[in-house]
Amino acid sequence: TFNIILKFWRNKMKKQLLIAAVAATMGTAAIADISITGSAKVNYTQTDNALSTSQDTDTFSNEMDLKVKGTNGDTAVVINFGAMDGGDNGSTTDSVMDVEDTYLTTTVAGISIKTGQYDNGNNLMRASSRNAGRFSASKEISGVTVGFFAGNADDEEVSASTTISGVKVSAKAIAGGNGGEEYKVSGDLAGVTYAYHTNRSNTADSDRTTLRLDTTVSGVTLTYAQAEADTAATIDGDSWLGDFEGSDTANMTANAGDDIKGFGAKMALAGNTVQVKHVEVDSSTANEGLDINKLIVTRALANSTTFELTYTDEDSQNVADADKATLDLERSEERRVGKECRSRWSP
Repeated sequence: TFNIILKFWRNKMKKQLLIAAVAATMGTAAIADISITGSAKVNYTQTDNALSTSQDTDTFSNEMDLKVKGTNGDTAVVINFGAMDGGDNGSTTDSVMDVEDTYLTTTVAGISIKTGQYDNGNNLMRASSRNAGRFSASKEISGVTVGFFAGNADDEEVSASTTISGVKVSAKAIAGGNGGEEYKVSGDLAGVTYAYHTNRSNTADSDRTTLRLDTTVSGVTLTYAQAEADTAATIDGDSWLGDFEGSDTANMTANAGDDIKGFGAKMALAGNTVQVKHVEVDSSTANEGLDINKLIVTRALANSTTFELTYTDEDSQNVADADKATLDLERSEERRVGKECRSRWSP
């Protein structure tokens, strides 16, 4: 069924939606509302390695983000900038302000359209990706939201989502080399919030499944999460379970076939938000299991600033990897310039 829908969208609707998106960019100059939001953070990180052959480290790092959004009616243009120490390559050179996202959103004949370069976001299953030349369109039909997504470097997708008796359900068909089907179910049952996500790949032994449960008891929020992968699939998301993207030495890297699960509790205490987590990596590779214990204390300060202390203890079963303890101190700040900043632009 999804393959039939996919073929229909590809052959007929895609051309019409692309024409609509181009038409939406051909208006006359108009006064637009410009909003500017930004955030910045500085981190001090101390890492204590158990093995004498691994050097302990003390580092400072900085990261900044800036978002500029111009709106006129249903149309918006968004540009996101980002900078960190050494830019994206993690080197020790001066920070570089990179243009990360440039996209347009609009509505044509009740169809919501987004096109340009943008990030698709993290989840428990996989890391995010950012590519140029992306296009997505969605429309609600009789309570069902039907969507289409394609890109120069992305596989085409057709999706459908709706809410049935308070339960959100969605299904997606993915074409191309990474093709398959994806299903999500989320809702609330007797005070327990649940979210189930499964990806059924056309590639053998490459299915992935995640589950997250949340509930609050006497002011304490309890969370359980798990992510399971077949022998040829890898969990590489940056989410509640931790950062498994493996893009630099500060992140953890899971192997193909590794399963990850964790339990945590969060509560307000003396003006702070205190969170504890225990995460286990059940590795398919011998002696590469990992136990992670984490304490996070967050405190809101004046002027939209936040202080966060994170202590992480990693106990690795792999003798080639040192057990390590990491203390990270972070101060972050957010700022916004609102609609009083106005300028002319062509939607």
